[in-house]
Amino acid sequence: MALQTVGERDFEQEIMMSELPVLVEFSAEWCGPCKVIAPELEALSRELEGKAKIVKIDIDKSPNLARQMGVQSVPTFVVFQQGRPVDGRVGALKRNQLREMLDKFLPRAEGALKPEEVAALLKAGRISIVDAREPAVFGRAHIDGAVNIPSSEIETRLAELHMLPTPPVIYCRSGDLTKELAAKLAEQGVPVAFLEGGVLAWEASGFALARPD
Repeated sequence: MALQTVGERDFEQEIMMSELPVLVEFSAEWCGPCKVIAPELEALSRELEGKAKIVKIDIDKSPNLARQMGVQSVPTFVVFQQGRPVDGRVGALKRNQLREMLDKFLPRAEGALKPEEVAALLKAGRISIVDAREPAVFGRAHIDGAVNIPSSEIETRLAELHMLPTPPVIYCRSGDLTKELAAKLAEQGVPVAFLEGGVLAWEASGFALARPD
Protein backbone atom coordinates (compact mmCIF):
# COMPACT_ATOMS: atom_id res chain seq x y z
CA MET A 1 0.00 0.00 0.00
CA ALA A 2 1.74 3.14 -1.25
CA LEU A 3 1.58 6.20 0.97
CA GLN A 4 -0.75 9.01 0.04
CA THR A 5 1.03 11.98 -1.51
CA VAL A 6 -0.26 15.35 -0.32
CA GLY A 7 0.22 18.54 -2.32
CA GLU A 8 -0.35 22.25 -1.84
CA ARG A 9 -4.03 21.94 -2.81
CA ASP A 10 -4.98 19.34 -0.19
CA PHE A 11 -2.39 20.15 2.52
CA GLU A 12 -4.89 21.99 4.71
CA GLN A 13 -7.61 19.33 4.38
CA GLU A 14 -5.39 16.27 4.80
CA ILE A 15 -2.92 17.56 7.38
CA MET A 16 -3.96 20.80 9.06
CA MET A 17 -7.56 19.65 9.62
CA SER A 18 -6.78 16.02 10.45
CA GLU A 19 -8.22 14.72 13.72
CA LEU A 20 -5.41 12.16 13.86
CA PRO A 21 -1.73 13.00 14.31
CA VAL A 22 0.03 13.07 10.93
CA LEU A 23 3.61 12.05 10.14
CA VAL A 24 4.73 13.82 6.96
CA GLU A 25 7.72 12.65 4.96
CA PHE A 26 9.18 15.40 2.78
CA SER A 27 10.76 13.42 -0.05
CA ALA A 28 11.66 13.48 -3.74
CA GLU A 29 11.61 10.97 -6.59
CA TRP A 30 15.40 11.18 -6.93
CA CYS A 31 16.02 10.56 -3.21
CA GLY A 32 17.71 7.18 -2.66
CA PRO A 33 17.21 6.98 1.13
CA CYS A 34 13.51 7.79 0.62
CA LYS A 35 13.15 4.68 -1.56
CA VAL A 36 15.00 2.53 1.00
CA ILE A 37 12.72 3.49 3.90
CA ALA A 38 9.47 3.41 1.87
CA PRO A 39 8.56 -0.18 2.93
CA GLU A 40 9.12 0.74 6.60
CA LEU A 41 6.82 3.74 6.30
CA GLU A 42 4.15 1.69 4.55
CA ALA A 43 4.33 -1.00 7.24
CA LEU A 44 4.08 1.63 9.99
CA SER A 45 1.10 3.18 8.21
CA ARG A 46 -0.71 -0.18 8.26
CA GLU A 47 0.23 -0.74 11.89
CA LEU A 48 -1.16 2.63 12.98
CA GLU A 49 -4.25 2.65 10.77
CA GLY A 50 -7.04 4.48 12.58
CA LYS A 51 -4.58 5.97 15.12
CA ALA A 52 -2.36 8.14 12.93
CA LYS A 53 -1.83 9.15 9.29
CA ILE A 54 1.43 8.87 7.38
CA VAL A 55 1.72 10.85 4.14
CA LYS A 56 4.47 12.22 1.94
CA ILE A 57 5.06 15.55 0.24
CA ASP A 58 7.23 15.76 -2.88
CA ILE A 59 9.42 18.85 -2.44
CA ASP A 60 9.78 19.28 -6.22
CA LYS A 61 6.02 19.24 -6.79
CA SER A 62 5.20 21.31 -3.67
CA PRO A 63 8.16 23.68 -3.29
CA ASN A 64 6.16 26.28 -1.35
CA LEU A 65 5.29 23.77 1.37
CA ALA A 66 8.90 22.66 1.62
CA ARG A 67 10.03 26.28 1.87
CA GLN A 68 7.42 27.13 4.52
CA MET A 69 8.55 24.18 6.65
CA GLY A 70 12.23 25.02 6.21
CA VAL A 71 13.05 21.70 4.55
CA GLN A 72 16.67 21.71 3.41
CA SER A 73 17.27 18.02 2.73
CA VAL A 74 15.30 14.84 2.18
CA PRO A 75 14.00 12.83 3.78
CA THR A 76 12.71 15.21 6.46
CA PHE A 77 9.96 14.06 8.83
CA VAL A 78 7.50 16.37 10.57
CA VAL A 79 4.68 15.36 12.94
CA PHE A 80 1.54 17.51 12.90
CA GLN A 81 -0.90 17.41 15.79
CA GLN A 82 -4.12 19.44 15.60
CA GLY A 83 -2.73 21.47 12.72
CA ARG A 84 0.59 22.33 14.35
CA PRO A 85 4.08 20.92 13.69
CA VAL A 86 5.10 19.33 17.01
CA ASP A 87 8.20 17.29 16.15
CA GLY A 88 10.67 17.01 13.29
CA ARG A 89 13.76 15.02 12.34
CA VAL A 90 16.02 14.76 9.31
CA GLY A 91 17.48 11.65 7.70
CA ALA A 92 16.66 8.03 6.91
CA LEU A 93 15.11 7.01 10.22
CA LYS A 94 14.35 3.45 11.26
CA ARG A 95 10.82 2.26 11.87
CA ASN A 96 11.11 2.36 15.66
CA GLN A 97 12.44 5.94 15.47
CA LEU A 98 9.48 6.97 13.31
CA ARG A 99 7.09 5.23 15.70
CA GLU A 100 8.77 7.05 18.58
CA MET A 101 8.01 10.39 16.94
CA LEU A 102 4.31 9.55 16.86
CA ASP A 103 3.96 7.59 20.09
CA LYS A 104 3.44 10.49 22.46
CA PHE A 105 0.56 11.79 20.33
CA LEU A 106 -1.28 8.46 19.97
CA PRO A 107 -4.31 7.57 22.08
CA ARG A 108 -3.37 4.94 24.65
CA ALA A 109 -5.51 2.05 25.79
CA GLU A 110 -6.34 1.86 29.48
CA GLY A 111 -3.62 -0.05 31.32
CA ALA A 112 -1.07 0.26 28.51
CA LEU A 113 2.55 0.62 29.61
CA LYS A 114 5.46 1.38 27.28
CA PRO A 115 8.58 -0.83 27.39
CA GLU A 116 10.57 1.94 29.09
CA GLU A 117 7.90 2.26 31.78
CA VAL A 118 7.79 -1.50 32.36
CA ALA A 119 11.60 -1.70 32.55
CA ALA A 120 11.73 1.10 35.13
CA LEU A 121 8.95 -0.44 37.25
CA LEU A 122 10.63 -3.87 37.09
CA LYS A 123 13.96 -2.40 38.16
CA ALA A 124 12.27 -0.69 41.09
CA GLY A 125 10.53 -3.95 42.07
CA ARG A 126 7.09 -2.37 41.77
CA ILE A 127 5.49 -4.85 39.34
CA SER A 128 5.39 -8.57 38.57
CA ILE A 129 5.72 -9.42 34.88
CA VAL A 130 3.49 -12.17 33.46
CA ASP A 131 4.17 -13.85 30.11
CA ALA A 132 0.83 -14.79 28.53
CA ARG A 133 2.31 -16.80 25.65
CA GLU A 134 2.29 -20.57 25.41
CA PRO A 135 4.79 -22.46 27.65
CA ALA A 136 6.94 -23.66 24.73
CA VAL A 137 7.41 -20.09 23.47
CA PHE A 138 8.01 -18.80 26.99
CA GLY A 139 10.67 -21.47 27.46
CA ARG A 140 12.68 -20.23 24.48
CA ALA A 141 12.84 -16.57 25.49
CA HIS A 142 11.06 -14.26 27.90
CA ILE A 143 11.48 -11.09 29.91
CA ASP A 144 13.77 -11.85 32.82
CA GLY A 145 11.81 -12.62 35.98
CA ALA A 146 8.53 -13.31 34.19
CA VAL A 147 6.09 -15.98 35.31
CA ASN A 148 4.17 -17.88 32.65
CA ILE A 149 0.36 -17.94 32.66
CA PRO A 150 -0.96 -18.53 29.11
CA SER A 151 -3.66 -16.08 28.00
CA SER A 152 -6.16 -18.92 27.57
CA GLU A 153 -5.80 -19.72 31.28
CA ILE A 154 -5.56 -16.27 32.88
CA GLU A 155 -9.29 -15.86 33.50
CA THR A 156 -9.39 -19.14 35.42
CA ARG A 157 -6.17 -18.36 37.31
CA LEU A 158 -6.95 -14.85 38.55
CA ALA A 159 -6.17 -15.93 42.11
CA GLU A 160 -2.56 -16.55 41.04
CA LEU A 161 -2.35 -13.06 39.57
CA HIS A 162 -3.57 -11.54 42.83
CA MET A 163 -1.13 -13.64 44.87
CA LEU A 164 1.89 -12.15 43.09
CA PRO A 165 3.94 -9.91 45.40
CA THR A 166 3.36 -6.78 43.28
CA PRO A 167 0.72 -5.68 40.71
CA PRO A 168 0.87 -7.83 37.54
CA VAL A 169 1.71 -6.57 34.06
CA ILE A 170 0.88 -9.06 31.30
CA TYR A 171 2.52 -9.33 27.90
CA CYS A 172 2.31 -11.37 24.68
CA ARG A 173 4.13 -11.31 21.35
CA SER A 174 2.73 -8.10 19.84
CA GLY A 175 0.54 -6.70 22.61
CA ASP A 176 -2.75 -7.22 20.76
CA LEU A 177 -3.83 -10.31 22.68
CA THR A 178 -3.05 -8.87 26.10
CA LYS A 179 -4.65 -5.55 25.18
CA GLU A 180 -7.93 -7.38 24.48
CA LEU A 181 -7.54 -9.49 27.61
CA ALA A 182 -6.86 -6.42 29.79
CA ALA A 183 -9.97 -4.70 28.40
CA LYS A 184 -12.06 -7.82 29.09
CA LEU A 185 -10.76 -8.13 32.65
CA ALA A 186 -11.35 -4.40 33.27
CA GLU A 187 -15.01 -4.89 32.30
CA GLN A 188 -15.17 -7.61 34.96
CA GLY A 189 -13.75 -5.23 37.56
CA VAL A 190 -10.25 -6.76 37.47
CA PRO A 191 -7.98 -4.07 35.97
CA VAL A 192 -4.61 -5.42 34.79
CA ALA A 193 -1.85 -3.47 33.05
CA PHE A 194 -0.19 -4.78 29.87
CA LEU A 195 3.00 -4.20 27.90
CA GLU A 196 2.11 -2.12 24.86
CA GLY A 197 3.56 -3.75 21.72
CA GLY A 198 4.52 -6.92 23.61
CA VAL A 199 7.85 -8.71 23.20
CA LEU A 200 8.35 -7.12 19.76
CA ALA A 201 8.24 -3.59 21.23
CA TRP A 202 10.39 -4.67 24.18
CA GLU A 203 13.20 -5.84 21.90
CA ALA A 204 12.74 -2.92 19.46
CA SER A 205 13.29 -0.59 22.42
CA GLY A 206 16.66 -2.22 23.10
CA PHE A 207 15.72 -4.43 26.06
CA ALA A 208 17.03 -7.99 26.18
CA LEU A 209 15.17 -11.25 26.73
CA ALA A 210 16.33 -14.08 28.97
CA ARG A 211 17.12 -17.11 26.80
CA PRO A 212 17.54 -20.28 28.94
CA ASP A 213 20.08 -22.74 27.61
